[in-house]
Amino acid sequence: MNTRIVTRAVVLSSILLLAMPLFAREKTDVIVMKNGDRMTCEVKGLDAGVLSVGLDYVDGTISVQWSKVARLESSQLFVVRTQSGLVYTGKLSTVDTAANQPVQIKIAETDEETTVLDTARITRMSQASDKFWQRFNGDINLGISYSKGNQATQYNFGTQTEYLRERWAAQATFNSNLASNSGATVSTRNQLTLSSYHLLPWDNYFYGGLGTFLQSSVQGIRLQTNLGGGIGRFLKNTNRMRITVLGGLAWQDTDYNQSTTLSQKTQNIAAALIAAEVKVFKFKKTNLDFTVTTVPALSDPGRLFFNTNASYYVKLFTNLSWNVSFYGNWDTQPPPGLTGSDYGTSSGLKWTFGNR
Repeated sequence: MNTRIVTRAVVLSSILLLAMPLFAREKTDVIVMKNGDRMTCEVKGLDAGVLSVGLDYVDGTISVQWSKVARLESSQLFVVRTQSGLVYTGKLSTVDTAANQPVQIKIAETDEETTVLDTARITRMSQASDKFWQRFNGDINLGISYSKGNQATQYNFGTQTEYLRERWAAQATFNSNLASNSGATVSTRNQLTLSSYHLLPWDNYFYGGLGTFLQSSVQGIRLQTNLGGGIGRFLKNTNRMRITVLGGLAWQDTDYNQSTTLSQKTQNIAAALIAAEVKVFKFKKTNLDFTVTTVPALSDPGRLFFNTNASYYVKLFTNLSWNVSFYGNWDTQPPPGLTGSDYGTSSGLKWTFGNR
């Protein structure tokens, strides 16, 4: 069953990766850098202080430092997000300002309806399109290690896909780890996380939902389902750092393996939900992604579930990065005979696709 899930995830990610170039638009946008360099290109999007750009004479996407851009002109519609959480949609152009003044971008939804923003206030941009496929961003991770001494093999696979709209977004993340060595039982861990949010009228506030599906052979978990939702806020939202928190309620259902000696194979728990995500960026060099979910049980007082995933990325070239990752999940009061923790580290390569 686990092999089937991994295979489907690999196939779906490969289809998305191969399909993206088919929907590329004409490269008629213009960028002028502060040092005078000029490019006629396709602006794909802005994220983490990096403006992703496609050129006719370059294979793949290049990364441009957003703070070094002096002018930007595009007739393509973009969804523009700011530090305060406000969202605008329109064509982009640069406002003429004095030499020592901050660079300003004009967002024109219509000829009469325009908004002018300092570039420092803009944290994310993505192409607005009626085509379904052009709204996706994502990445694929893969790592494999082998040691002949004890015939130890470890592999990790992960993929993340994000679907962006003007005031809401949805994301799916899948991580799979397998470890085996001579004389020991093969251990597997698979986690699928589905999340979405919708901006509220107040700056940087949103309501969101979160669903996680976990399998862990180490903890004897056949399938643990968490469904929850609540109110969240962007505590920090700049081109160098993004910090998000979410608080609410959740329901958890855990189905333990049939091989265990538990009299009750399934446990249902009502719980609170506290989730946080931290992203730190450094242009052309490193990224740090850290997510943590805490689920204090309300129907089983004193019991706490804790789940975390962290990845540190070092860019190699174009869309390829090397990463070191850590995963872990804990249960402070596991059923008798079962361990309360499962954690580990891995490393591998990451390839990004979409408007990045």
